[in-house]
Amino acid sequence: MEILSFEPAVLALADALRAKAWRLATAESCTGGLIAAACTSVAGSSDWFERGFVTYSNEAKQQLIGVPATLIAAHGAVSEEVARAMVAGALAHAPVQLAVAVTGIAGPGGAVPGKPVGTVWLAWGTAAGIHAERLQLAGDRGAVRAGTVHAALARLLGAAA
Repeated sequence: MEILSFEPAVLALADALRAKAWRLATAESCTGGLIAAACTSVAGSSDWFERGFVTYSNEAKQQLIGVPATLIAAHGAVSEEVARAMVAGALAHAPVQLAVAVTGIAGPGGAVPGKPVGTVWLAWGTAAGIHAERLQLAGDRGAVRAGTVHAALARLLGAAA
């Protein structure tokens, strides 16, 4: 996966965030920091990118951004509830106006009943509200992760526009 393929979306997001004087935080599980890497691949990203939380394990979700263990136990790490809690945690643990979170099953293993490989929960939001969307992406691990980054950047741009 080539980070440069995300550059047009990142540049548009950068312009939108700068126009509002907003800063961004990411909370990533299945993408392992790829959204943050895409954001910081462009010069001047320090103007609008604050930090990224790589919360790959359930423990990291709990310790770094305060996702309740009971929420993970009740719904599973790959769920709308956890994705929303990840955004809320990123907003609470960083001086930002906008946050995005992803949690999913990139494969090739990890599928469970009702959550096949390619299932990703994407959430994004501000203090005014959090939105979430279930993605069902096709392809191998790289394709699922790249598709997740593209979708996250698109939703962020919509939120910042």
